[in-house]
Amino acid sequence: MRRVVTLSPFLWFDDNAEEALEFYASVFENSEIVSVTSIDDPSLPGGGFVIGTIRIENLEITILNGGPIFSLNEAFSIFISCDTQDEVDYFWKALSDGGEPGQCGWLKDRFGVSWQVIPTLLQELMGDPDPQRSARVREAMMRMTKIESDELRAAYEGV
Repeated sequence: MRRVVTLSPFLWFDDNAEEALEFYASVFENSEIVSVTSIDDPSLPGGGFVIGTIRIENLEITILNGGPIFSLNEAFSIFISCDTQDEVDYFWKALSDGGEPGQCGWLKDRFGVSWQVIPTLLQELMGDPDPQRSARVREAMMRMTKIESDELRAAYEGV
């Protein structure tokens, strides 16, 4: 019998992991800081904060202050599937504040974590069996930074 295991991302920060935990808890309504481990040693990166875990929706993410040994990059991103344009707008604004917008719904937040903020509509329209419709949607998406559902629908309809 196979053993069920738990998988979760583990992110390495230089010295601002505790700030990141608090920021993510403020952005995501259904979140909770699960644990924080600190050591009373001001010489540590972040002044003693060592490691913390946050649960966002049903995903647990562990964040470490490890110093400037490794860097976060776009090779790893967290995907947010949004049901409405209002959700896209909210997460895009909150997460890109102090960060960098990217192409096709990608952004890097102020801590260097990459996010994809994508409406479910995009996958629906791109999955259309009509190759012309899906190609128009893909081409429209490629011109966007933040994904705009109205523009996707217009491209889908050929308007």
